[in-house]
Amino acid sequence: MANPKVKNSENVEGAWYCTAPEDENGEGCISCNACYGRAPQFFGENDDGSAYVWRQPETEEDIEICQEQLDNCPVNSIGGNGIEKE
Repeated sequence: MANPKVKNSENVEGAWYCTAPEDENGEGCISCNACYGRAPQFFGENDDGSAYVWRQPETEEDIEICQEQLDNCPVNSIGGNGIEKE
């Protein structure tokens, strides 16, 4: 589960977020390109390659797309503040 205490500072405000790479639990973003490569309409890549949420999902379909990225994240660095399905 993504640690909401170590959110990437580039996330837009809202429920969905990516963690910063320096998460002490080892669940920080590893710049694998999985989320921003598959869902660039919500996830972006900063200069260091770390992921962040640049647009929050608004519809059920949008949430499903973000949930898919959360499910596929190899290090659990995507969270949805309770909106996501565990």
